[in-house]
Amino acid sequence: MMRGTTRRIETGRAGRVLPAALTLAGLLLTALAHPALADALACGDLTRLARPDLRIARAEAVPAGTLPADNPGRAALTGAARARAALPAHCLVEGTIDPRVGAGGVAYGTGFQLRLPEAWNGRFLFQGGGGLDGVVGEALGAIPVSGATAPPALLRGYAVASTDSGHRGRDNADAAFGLDQQARIDFAYGAIGTVAREARALIAARYGRAPAKAYFMGCSNGGRSALMAATRYPTAFDGIVAGAPAFRLTRAALGQIWDTRAFLDAAPNDPEGKPILAEAFSEADLGLVADAVLKTCDAADGLADGAVEAVSSCRFDPASLACPGDKTATCLADRQVEALRRAFGGARDSQGTPIYASWPWDPGLAAPGWRAWKLGTSRTATPNARNATLGPAAIANYFLTPPDPGFDALRFDFDRDTPRTAETAAINDPTGTFLSTFAARGGRLLVYQGVADPVFSARDLVEHWRDLARHNGGAAALSERARLFLVPGMTHCGGGPALDDFDPLAAIEGWVERGEAPDRLIARGTAFPGRTRPLCPFPQEARYQGGEADKAESFTCREP
Repeated sequence: MMRGTTRRIETGRAGRVLPAALTLAGLLLTALAHPALADALACGDLTRLARPDLRIARAEAVPAGTLPADNPGRAALTGAARARAALPAHCLVEGTIDPRVGAGGVAYGTGFQLRLPEAWNGRFLFQGGGGLDGVVGEALGAIPVSGATAPPALLRGYAVASTDSGHRGRDNADAAFGLDQQARIDFAYGAIGTVAREARALIAARYGRAPAKAYFMGCSNGGRSALMAATRYPTAFDGIVAGAPAFRLTRAALGQIWDTRAFLDAAPNDPEGKPILAEAFSEADLGLVADAVLKTCDAADGLADGAVEAVSSCRFDPASLACPGDKTATCLADRQVEALRRAFGGARDSQGTPIYASWPWDPGLAAPGWRAWKLGTSRTATPNARNATLGPAAIANYFLTPPDPGFDALRFDFDRDTPRTAETAAINDPTGTFLSTFAARGGRLLVYQGVADPVFSARDLVEHWRDLARHNGGAAALSERARLFLVPGMTHCGGGPALDDFDPLAAIEGWVERGEAPDRLIARGTAFPGRTRPLCPFPQEARYQGGEADKAESFTCREP
């Protein structure tokens, strides 16, 4: 029995039936109306709150320092492994919301996991997923940046929920759910509302009171879901952290096809005449480009230190590396220059109209995380680049309407086929800029993005941010409720020649609860040992003002 309530009941005895007032809905309404008067249930008794539309498969106490490993296929957020040896005692709840049989006789339902710490701090965190979801991640609330060392939310006392977004897949790249109408809606945004509602009710049942504050945090598709939370559920969360948000996921998927084609055209062929994508650029070739970008743009922030802080002023032309004759180690072949020009220029239709955004030049393009998405490492004509393996099935089954399972994504016609993605974009892409309700109730939004992200263009996000400013009273007014932080050198959700160790959860918590607007985020990282830098809110950038080169206090944030 939890402490802190004014009256108690005995529950959980064999055969005991909970009174009607202790239904899940009744508990939530009681907790909301009388937060100090509601009853708190033992962990195991939460199973008794199941309904036909809410199956609770598991509600059990987990001792401190353990994490059940009975589901080895379940995905965990980056950084979760560091938390496994130090988890607090908590109640673990797992279940399914709205189970049903969908198109083709496939079983659907929104799976969820909820972890409720014994030493609860009164806060709730909704943990975003990744890829196409389909897997319930371990609800630990790890900071969704690969270099982060800050403790996960569960260790800080948060109750944390995660979800598969309404479908079960072989992994988070399985797009078969796109054949079912409701599963599309649940993945796009619906699961956010249903899981948030049921999680809050279970939290109220467990502790006898509703959360004082609710947060959402995720990266990649979890970042897209975070923006969905702000635009489609403006009353559900007080603070939202969106990392590398796939806010135009539909168009980014088309950009992936465009890039893959560009790099295949630059790739050498195998003996059967098939291009080997990974060999379009060697490690040395990408290093050559990264060094040239640094030489061109590094010192623009006042200090040549191996990072491009002056993002907005970096201009680079790959033609400067073109070989005058045959390819050598010090230059690029014409086909490589053309591939870079096409890829970084962004996807376009036959009339030159942009389909997806262009990309900023950053030395992070030589990082393993950039190669993993754009080129891969396969030395055969069967690519393993994520752009070539994850995107095609998603386009065929989810992004195209109606779905077209036999569609060859590499033959995508940017004139004829682009309109076929509009229906999915309408429900999937959180491009909305109307935030009046979210702002009026004190909601705060913190967004971060790696400049070298190979999946979602930082330039695309910057243009969206400018739209947000125009539609929300201007940049100054927007900054009172929402801030964007660009991370030089960082690839997708961390990695690269970057300072990718920072704590956005602490920042959003301080902003929401104490009014401490994040004027800078102090970052560090293993790529530059001993160095700290400020991450600045857009449109500001870090500029060296004198002092020790590796100290954040030697830099100021200002507009270029």
